Amino acid sequence: MLKLMTKHARGYKLPTILTPLFVMVEVFLEIFIPTLMANIVNSLQETPLPDDIVNIVVTNGLLMVASAVASLVFGALAGRTSSIASTGFAKNLRAELFEKIQQFSFANVDKFSTASLVTRCTTDVNNAQTAFMQLTRVVFRAPTMLIMATIMAFRLNPDLSVIFFVAIPLLGIAMAVLVVKVHPMFRKMLKCYDHMNATVQEDLVAIRVVKAFVREEHEIEKYRDATEGVRVSQLAAEKTMVLINPIANIVMYGTTIALLFVGGGEIIDGHMKAGDLTALMTYSAQILMSVMMICFISVSLVLSRASLQRINEVLLEEPDIKDGAGDFEVEDGSIDFDNVNFSYSNNAENLTLENINLHIKPGQMVGVIGGTGDGKSSLVQLIPRLYDVLEGSVKVGGRDVRDYNLHNLREGVSMVLQKNVLFSGTIKENMLWGNENATDEEIIAACKVAQAHDFVSSFPDGYETDLGQGGVNVSGGQKQRLCIARALLKKPKIMIMDDSTSAVDTATDAAIRSALRSEVGHMTTIIIAQRISSVQDCDMIVVMNDGKINDIGTHEQLLERNTIYQEIFNSQQKGVAEQ
Repeated sequence: MLKLMTKHARGYKLPTILTPLFVMVEVFLEIFIPTLMANIVNSLQETPLPDDIVNIVVTNGLLMVASAVASLVFGALAGRTSSIASTGFAKNLRAELFEKIQQFSFANVDKFSTASLVTRCTTDVNNAQTAFMQLTRVVFRAPTMLIMATIMAFRLNPDLSVIFFVAIPLLGIAMAVLVVKVHPMFRKMLKCYDHMNATVQEDLVAIRVVKAFVREEHEIEKYRDATEGVRVSQLAAEKTMVLINPIANIVMYGTTIALLFVGGGEIIDGHMKAGDLTALMTYSAQILMSVMMICFISVSLVLSRASLQRINEVLLEEPDIKDGAGDFEVEDGSIDFDNVNFSYSNNAENLTLENINLHIKPGQMVGVIGGTGDGKSSLVQLIPRLYDVLEGSVKVGGRDVRDYNLHNLREGVSMVLQKNVLFSGTIKENMLWGNENATDEEIIAACKVAQAHDFVSSFPDGYETDLGQGGVNVSGGQKQRLCIARALLKKPKIMIMDDSTSAVDTATDAAIRSALRSEVGHMTTIIIAQRISSVQDCDMIVVMNDGKINDIGTHEQLLERNTIYQEIFNSQQKGVAEQ
């Protein structure tokens, strides 16, 4: 935990170092005050009063005021440097977490879940920030106060100080037991937070579906169950933590009674001065408050430790997909699948794709068709290495995709996924995701190929139209066409369209394919579709069935010899006829 914190304090080491130094000066000044107070009380108790009693009271009083003011100043400085260091630490930690997540493959993200990663980047980092602040400030203050106050108390009266050596271990042992017991409760609570966040995320993403099916009550009940889980787990931890105060109070009040009982007797016997007992009582409060502070910090650090462990799990996770050694670009759009087996679980007994052999020449337009779950999307996701093969190889431009630098490989391959995603901002800003240096002319040209220019031009603000979060201001078909245009701006060697024209009409679909062939005919294009009309004019059509390639051919060849293709064609033709 300390190693993780030290590493992410880079750039803020000076305030991190200054904070404990300021704290120790603050504590020293606070420790000095009871001694000055004891001097005043003892002087006033003497009979007859010393001749310089006024000088003693004034001098010690001014020193007390000066010590209190100086202690306040150093405490404020410690608070400032601690805040600077802890916020800087949190910034560095969030940045590294986000950078690490960007390196994750889909399999890595699936392992943690999106909601859990969000919790780790927010709630867990906030807990870690609190722990860092406590480590640089409170963790130094409490032990320093405990040690120095104990030394001063021992100097005043060694016999009475024995009381502290009984009280401190009692309080420490009790708190240690509570800390050990509460740690797994905090771990469980954070998992409940993950579940609650996942519920919120799912509901907000699918809010239109929820309303369309009138399932608001069901979703509200589901969220109540999730929040109830958080409440129950949090309550279990709080029930244990609440014991801290009564235990600490029992020890503190017991120590005070013991000091007054024994110390009062020694004052009556003349073995101790009243000022020394007053100072001893103050040191007693400082000592026991320090022990309590250490206990509270321990509980807080238990929660932070659970969060830091969760953060560390992400930072130590090895991405499934790593950069290849080769620093070369994709030379052409040829694609070769050689004896490929693939499984999402990396289990040879549970294959998603089996014995795939497929060879695509540069510039070809290839259609992929098949039923739901037959492996069409899985097949094309291996090309830009969104997943890696279990056995065999996938080659792009004559090179194994695992040999490419991921940036170069994915720059050469554009992919329009089944789930079209647009980001908050204008249409133009979204287009620049494809090529940040694209000119207005290039953006318009890409949109024309994707049959998007006409509807964009119809908007009052044209390409400066704000899409809203996730592109809520455009229809599904418009969103698909904008995503195609964005992918084209990369000027890739290979273009993959994963059912990305499902929301457009057949005429627009045909116009897109015609424009792709005429305007960017040098580009290899792979079209996954449910409609045969979307792939029938392709150079080659791949029929998938149960994770295997069932047949490869042109529309005419498959219509003549392939049963699966015939069934799909006939069912769709029948549907058209019935309309």
